[in-house]
Amino acid sequence: MLAASAALAAPVAGLLGHRRVKQLRNAGLMRIDRPNGIDEQGFVRIGGIEQWISVRGEDLANPVLLEIHGGPGSSNAAFGPRTRAWEKHFTVVRWDQRGAGKTLARSGAEGQGELSIARLHEDAVEVTEYVRTRLGVERVVLTAHSFGSVIGLRLARQRPDLFSAYVGTDQNLLDGGRDRSAHHALLDRLRTAGKRKDLAAVERLGTDPGTWTAEQYSTYARITATSEPRTADALKRVVLASLWFSPLHGLRDFGVLGEGMKLSAQIVPETAGYDDWADGTVFDLPFFVFQGEHDPYTPPALARRFVADVQAPVKDFALIPDAGHFAAFRYPDRFLELMLAKVRPVVTDRRPVAAR
Repeated sequence: MLAASAALAAPVAGLLGHRRVKQLRNAGLMRIDRPNGIDEQGFVRIGGIEQWISVRGEDLANPVLLEIHGGPGSSNAAFGPRTRAWEKHFTVVRWDQRGAGKTLARSGAEGQGELSIARLHEDAVEVTEYVRTRLGVERVVLTAHSFGSVIGLRLARQRPDLFSAYVGTDQNLLDGGRDRSAHHALLDRLRTAGKRKDLAAVERLGTDPGTWTAEQYSTYARITATSEPRTADALKRVVLASLWFSPLHGLRDFGVLGEGMKLSAQIVPETAGYDDWADGTVFDLPFFVFQGEHDPYTPPALARRFVADVQAPVKDFALIPDAGHFAAFRYPDRFLELMLAKVRPVVTDRRPVAAR
């Protein structure tokens, strides 16, 4: 028994030792020592509860980029080492929403208060106002990811006074359930792969997401992620690996991630009747969408069609090649290239841009 325990302990110790080495290396990578830089993380009272906000960048003269993370119930905080280069060109603000990440860990599920789209929208406005005051800027670049883009679109429509541009990635477009292309593509992938159990589970859901429960949405999301190779790889190598090697997170945070996704799933059914075309395609700010070429959750064809219908001072759509979901974090250098080529010149007024 003792010999068996020792045999098991050795690889575990090695695994944890490797993790610690990578965490220390990432902590060094994340160090900001520029005289005009900023590196702040902590809790700010937003919407009546303590919510975690990080503000990082090498030069406070750079444009400010505020992220709205996805999930719901996920967090972008662990991606810092992967996106370190962004902080040379932008001051990056990351916020763990109520029901997610360090905000959830701070006061537990019972301390999150109301969980709804409206409440997250109000929190996002309050976070934006906090950032504007703290950094002394008039507007920030709003960057929304995945489910966060549901909130992001509404912020961009309703409060263009707060934002210098909107950038959606893994852009979620809702049309009241008319477009079923992602659902049918999932069924085709499962049939081709011979995954009969998952195929039967998806067929039992039916084709109308408006009838799904939070648990059924979670089932659909899980099967979608694991059925598309690029997205499955990103989930493992980007999302989970980033959390494992993050100098800001411990082993307990894996449980917090799962708890946050489960707790926040109750929000998703609210979106069943949303229609982004009906809500309006006129935006009074520059509008960009950078989408993974093979995104199974939020099909690039639908995002391209929406951008084609958008009226904005300037707009653009671009694919991130060979990417599924999590495209900006799977290929952070490619995303940064798009930001520098298309967004930063607009928000810094370094060149004239013709309306499209």
